[in-house]
Amino acid sequence: MNSPRLLLGWDVGGAHLKRAVLDPSGRLLSVDMAPCALWQGLDRLDAAIAALPPAPDAPSVVTMTGELTDLWPDRPTGVAGLTEAITARLGADTLFYAGPDGFVRPGAAKAHAETIASANWHATAAALALRLPAGVLVDIGSTTSDILYFADEKIKCRGYTDSQRMVAGELLYCGVARTPVMSLGPTLPFRGAHVPLMMEYFATMADVHRLTGDLPPHADLHPAADGGAKTREASARRLLRMVGRDLGPCSLAEAEALAAYASEMQVQRLHSALALVLSAHRLPPAVPLVGAGVGRFLVAKLAARTHRWYLDAGRLLAANDALAAAAADCAPAVAVALIARGQGL
Repeated sequence: MNSPRLLLGWDVGGAHLKRAVLDPSGRLLSVDMAPCALWQGLDRLDAAIAALPPAPDAPSVVTMTGELTDLWPDRPTGVAGLTEAITARLGADTLFYAGPDGFVRPGAAKAHAETIASANWHATAAALALRLPAGVLVDIGSTTSDILYFADEKIKCRGYTDSQRMVAGELLYCGVARTPVMSLGPTLPFRGAHVPLMMEYFATMADVHRLTGDLPPHADLHPAADGGAKTREASARRLLRMVGRDLGPCSLAEAEALAAYASEMQVQRLHSALALVLSAHRLPPAVPLVGAGVGRFLVAKLAARTHRWYLDAGRLLAANDALAAAAADCAPAVAVALIARGQGL
C-alpha cells in the first residue's frame, strides 16, 4: 500500500465487526460497528460487512479476535481461516496486524499466527502510547476487558497470549453486555438472604446495566438471553429469574436494587484486576486511566476509586470531537489504522 489514500481499519471480533476510515493525513472520517456472530458461520461476516455503510475503495488493515470462536478447532487454524476469509472479501492488498511483528501480508499470516491472534488490545495500547507519555488503558467491551500499562511509547504488558494476560490481570472475560450474570459469583443478596444464583443463561450484564441506567443503547447489539425485548421490565424479569423470582410478585425497584449490587460486583472484579496491574508496575497516582470500549462508563468509576485522572480514549484517537465517542467504542479499529498510517502504509 502506498500513501496518500484513504485507509480502512478493521477489528474483526467474534461478536462484532468494527471499521474506521482515515483520510490521507490520518484524520478519522468515520467509525461503524455491526453485530457479527462469527461462531455461527462465515456468512455472519458477510452479513456484518453488508450492515455497515458502503466502504470507499481503499486498502485495509485488520486486527482480529474472531479466531477464538469455536468455528475453528484452535487459534492457528482460526487465524489462517479468518485471514483467508477476510482477504477474499477485502482484497489481496489487505495487511494484518501482528503486534510486535508489525503488519504482515496474507501469505505470511500462518507464520505469525501467535502474534496476530487476539492482538486488538495491542493495537489500541500501541496507538495510545504514541499520544500520551504514560497511562493505563482500560478497554471494557461487551464481552471482555483489557488492562494495559504503557509508557515511553512502549506497551509494558506482562503477558501476550490470552492465558498469560489472564493470569496477569490484563485480560478478563468480563464485559458489560454479553457476560452472563451467573459468572459474577455464587450468590446475590435478595430480601435479606444471599440467594444462590441459578447456573443458567437467564440474564446478561446488559440487563444489569440497563437497569442501572448506564448501558448505552448501541452497546447491546445481540439478542437478549431469552430472545426477548430490551426494555427495563424485560431486563428485570430476566434478572429476577436468576434468583428464582418473577416480576409481578417482585417489584421493578427490587430488580433495580439487585442490578445495582450486581454492577458493584463487576466493578470489584475489575478493580481487583486493575490493582494487579497498578501494583506490578508500582504506578504513582499521577498515571491516568484511559477508558475505551462501550463499557468505559465503568472506567470512570475505577478512576474515582483509585484517585486517578480519567481520560477518554476517543479524545486521543479522534481529532474530530464529533467522532470521539465512536472512536472510543471501536478503539482497536481506529488504532490499527492510525498505526498503519503512521508507518506510511
